[in-house]
Amino acid sequence: MSRALSAKELTALYESTRAAMDSPSPNLDTLRSQLSKLKVGLVQIAMQNSEVATDTSYLLLKRSALELGAEFSVKVGDIPAFERYMAQLESYYFGDNLGLEESKVMYPLIGLNLLRMLSENLIADFHTTLERIDLNQILNNEFVAHPVKLEQALMEGSYKKVWQARAEVPTPEYLFFVDILMSTIRNEVASCTEKSYASLPLDDAKTVLFFSNMDELLTFAQERGWDVSPAEKKVTFPSHVENMRVFQGESIMHQTLSYARELERIV
Repeated sequence: MSRALSAKELTALYESTRAAMDSPSPNLDTLRSQLSKLKVGLVQIAMQNSEVATDTSYLLLKRSALELGAEFSVKVGDIPAFERYMAQLESYYFGDNLGLEESKVMYPLIGLNLLRMLSENLIADFHTTLERIDLNQILNNEFVAHPVKLEQALMEGSYKKVWQARAEVPTPEYLFFVDILMSTIRNEVASCTEKSYASLPLDDAKTVLFFSNMDELLTFAQERGWDVSPAEKKVTFPSHVENMRVFQGESIMHQTLSYARELERIV
């Protein structure tokens, strides 16, 4: 086992890792290695002296390290790791007895976690987390208000508002989960569109599916097996006759009138 780092060395390691994370082009492999070394060092120093685990300076450093790990997880797209870090941060964000000052990145990370829940359709967890947040923060804190706004739009079925909210993210990191959410919405809309139309003009399909350019639509169409005709400027959807219900308006109307007459006789 390697030599345990002192508290001073751990603080210096954290600060260098924090600086590397905030650099314009961070080396992800170096960051991963430094984070691992920082986490091991925190465990080792607590094992050597059990009283350290309740020391304010140690708790502050540990919280900062967990926050750094959560940010790194989003940067590399590791959702399970982000979820684990946020689970460990709950006691620091919502606990009553740690005695730490509020973290500057607390609400940005909580907002990211709320977005993660939305992207995974964990609506019950989303509302449970909101119940632990002060109402004033929900209404006025931009990091929390943004996912709340998205959830309201989803409940209304206003997917256009979700798409528009992409341009209103409080930090670029939010785009990671917003794009996952949009991908889920796009696939749901595509499934409905396939069942509702035989074909659509390319421009209409691009608009309906919230694509910014035609290349994105063409790639998506290829993934779903749609037939694209550049000459006709339209996309044709696969025919699933066995799953389609043909609407026969006149027949249904006669049937409905017949039911009405029978009801009148009964009454």
